[in-house]
Amino acid sequence: MGCIEPTMTVIPVEVEEPTTDEVALPDTPWVVIVWNDPINLMSYVTYVFQKLFGYSREKATKLMLDVHQKGRAVVSNGTREKAELDVFRLHEHGLWATMQHDE
Repeated sequence: MGCIEPTMTVIPVEVEEPTTDEVALPDTPWVVIVWNDPINLMSYVTYVFQKLFGYSREKATKLMLDVHQKGRAVVSNGTREKAELDVFRLHEHGLWATMQHDE
């Protein structure tokens, strides 16, 4: 009895070359905004900024005061994935946060 060896046929594949000179731009940076709310204490908001982002007490206090006095503060920026994670973590700590493209 003889063994039949399988044969393989290689078919060339055509690859389309780009037809324009467009360059893919990196993802536009995203910013995370924390909004003022009537619930959380200012000391707690400062604590959360220090805990989640590693900010100094001074920077966390300044951001908290922006939230309190101006109604909002940008607390982080980066890729969409990082912004989504930061918003999620802020929500877990009871803060009102959103994200948007940096302008």
